[in-house]
Amino acid sequence: MRPFPSFHELSQRRVLVVGDVMLDRYWFGEVNRISPEAPVPVVLVEKAEERPGGAANVARGVAALGAQCELLAVTGEDEAAQHLEALLAQEGVISRLHRDPSIATTVKLRVMGRQQQLLRIDFETLPRQETLLNKLTDFGDCLKRADVVILSDYGKGALKHVASMINQCRKAGKPVLVDPKGENYRHYRGATLLTPNRTEFRQVAGPWHDDQQLAEKAQTLRTELELDALLVTRSEEGMTLYQAQGVTHEPTVAREVYDVSGAGDTVIATLGVLTAQGMSLPMAVRWANRAAGIAVSKLGTAVVTHHELENMSW
Repeated sequence: MRPFPSFHELSQRRVLVVGDVMLDRYWFGEVNRISPEAPVPVVLVEKAEERPGGAANVARGVAALGAQCELLAVTGEDEAAQHLEALLAQEGVISRLHRDPSIATTVKLRVMGRQQQLLRIDFETLPRQETLLNKLTDFGDCLKRADVVILSDYGKGALKHVASMINQCRKAGKPVLVDPKGENYRHYRGATLLTPNRTEFRQVAGPWHDDQQLAEKAQTLRTELELDALLVTRSEEGMTLYQAQGVTHEPTVAREVYDVSGAGDTVIATLGVLTAQGMSLPMAVRWANRAAGIAVSKLGTAVVTHHELENMSW
């Protein structure tokens, strides 16, 4: 097994992250009674936390592994955007947030009782076309500085021009990794790598009965979309990489699963950093699988650090 690259090596690599950003808010409290108004628990809030979410979580994951990270996204002109920018700055991410005063920054509020999620409340509005076009213009300048591009699609509208971005990456000779969303992947045509999870892939390709049928569907989609590779993350079944030269499967790393939210962000952040370093995709997937195993053992949208992977025992 190839050692994880040193912090110094990765600090020379530059990753551009583009996509839907959000602010994840957590309210933690105790649950000791049921409301007299309705059959729901009453949470006495004792602590609140805020964390970058969506593409912003991918960006902080890239920075936590030691690479230079630039984040290009759209937010509202509000306090949530200010908090998000401040949090990212604390973690070493260079944020280029296009502020749209007509929308609210996407916020996901999770109410937690005894470390269990009881309720999630979402606040979101789609960005305007004018703001997205301004961001697309900025993308060309950011691309010049990047070794690798990660497009993190959460279906909130920030990647409306994803096809144009992928085309620019290809013309510039820059690898572009996409965490997809939705049931139509045609606008991701030409990407270097697509990383759907098992549920997302089933929505696009339909059900399968065994690994052979899964491989056939995956290779068909990879060929149709002119992808270099397709990675299907399969939860407890691990993850499988499909390339023209064959299939590579990584079984799940045995760890206690505490919270799966943000695991996909960790996978693509790790893949982006290691691709920028020049590591082969099969080897990068092996490390990403281990990073995911660490991520799911943490609460909420957590990141995996360079130290954790460098010192991981086998």
